Amino acid sequence: MQGGIVTDPPTKPKAAPTALEQRGTRFEFGAPVTGAVTAGEAVAVAFGDGMVRFFSPGAAPREVKAHSGVVLCIAADGAHVLTGGDDGRCLRISPDGEIQELVSFGTRWVDCVAASHGHLACSSGRTVQIWMRDEPKPALLEHPSTVGGLAFDAKGKRLAVTHYGGATIWAREKRWKSKKLFWKGFHGDTTFSPDGKYLVSAMQEKTLHAWRLRGKGGFTMPGYKTKIQSLVWVGSTPHLVTSGEDEAIAWPFDGKDGPTDRKPVCVAYNEDELVSTLCPLPGEEAVFAGFRDGMVQLAELDPTKSAFVVSRPTGAEVAAIAVVGLHILVGDVQGSVLWAPLRAGDRYARTA
Repeated sequence: MQGGIVTDPPTKPKAAPTALEQRGTRFEFGAPVTGAVTAGEAVAVAFGDGMVRFFSPGAAPREVKAHSGVVLCIAADGAHVLTGGDDGRCLRISPDGEIQELVSFGTRWVDCVAASHGHLACSSGRTVQIWMRDEPKPALLEHPSTVGGLAFDAKGKRLAVTHYGGATIWAREKRWKSKKLFWKGFHGDTTFSPDGKYLVSAMQEKTLHAWRLRGKGGFTMPGYKTKIQSLVWVGSTPHLVTSGEDEAIAWPFDGKDGPTDRKPVCVAYNEDELVSTLCPLPGEEAVFAGFRDGMVQLAELDPTKSAFVVSRPTGAEVAAIAVVGLHILVGDVQGSVLWAPLRAGDRYARTA
């Protein structure tokens, strides 16, 4: 209104640092974090400038210039890591910084990587290249469309590859054999249930789809606000905890039919902010949830118990969380990394 008084909008008071933030160290690397995994006794972090950094308790981060562009994907291979970049290279990197180039696809990006029990796999376009332990040469596996996700089962005996129209599960005896799983739409990140009975994929259509691998059919878990970017298994039940909402959504996969006709457990609410990434707390029925505003909460899988703030909002989306031993690492899209002791003498849930 002309002639009226204009006042500044109210601002929220800045919260005091949490106990974990006070114990930890924050690094500013100037390039976005693109992923993080626990590799042996370290956390390996991938960055948008091609760097991979290994964080270990009591030591300075070890830096490796891995790719000439963005590190698009990272997976743990024991104490080593497997990475793929937009420079078309798939690399195996040791914690001491030794780099082994497994394959170069030239101008084609390496979109996904996976590792288990000494077996390694990566994808570029429709092609998956897989190195089996003790096999002299890798195998090439072709698919009907661009690969959306890769996952080995818990024993490393089967490799799931998602793509448009469903998934393909590969296993090798005397030769490679495939099993097709169908469901219309594009399937991205994927994971086997710990008992191997289910394969679950996060779809472009903002839904989860699960196939029963020892029976017939499957089921969907629809209704998410945004595309699901993070899938983790938590606890002994187990629960599949997912992002894509303003809470961490935990689906129970115990019993005969898993989550069929059952409601999920919803924890770690942060007003209207969406969960961007998740990380289980090893040995506990609890999960770390990172949000788009930079906050991280720790929540038990019990909706009657309140989650608590591990680190405050920073304004930058949490891109990765990883735990090794009694340390936690939180990285965001602006290149900020918080590295901190997870416990301070008492039980985690009262000291973080």
